[in-house]
Amino acid sequence: DLMDHLLEQIKSSKKDSLIFANFVEFDTEFGHRRDVAGYASALEWFDKKLGTLVKNLLRDDLLIITADHGNDPTWKGTDHTRERVPVLVFGKGRGSLNLINFSDVGASIADFMDVPYNGEGKSFFTTF
Repeated sequence: DLMDHLLEQIKSSKKDSLIFANFVEFDTEFGHRRDVAGYASALEWFDKKLGTLVKNLLRDDLLIITADHGNDPTWKGTDHTRERVPVLVFGKGRGSLNLINFSDVGASIADFMDVPYNGEGKSFFTTF
């Protein structure tokens, strides 16, 4: 349901809108439960739906996809794991970012929305 709602928000949003969606089920339903098949299936589902989201972006829109932490479903135990997480950028600002920090994502969103930012991190818009 969240994906459908997110797509509706993208289609109906006004200029300078910020939409945030947290697909927590990857973590709670598959990662912490170490459900490798379920995790793989959820990622494949998300990958198929992602194309529809990207097709609905306008020229100056920005879509950032990331995770708050790694959660390797093959790891023993139920704690978070420490592998790096991807940061995918679609729309305005897309390109190769190499390794960035979460603070760079925050700085980039502030830059994109033209709001003051005094925290750590550097906007990845300065690299394009």
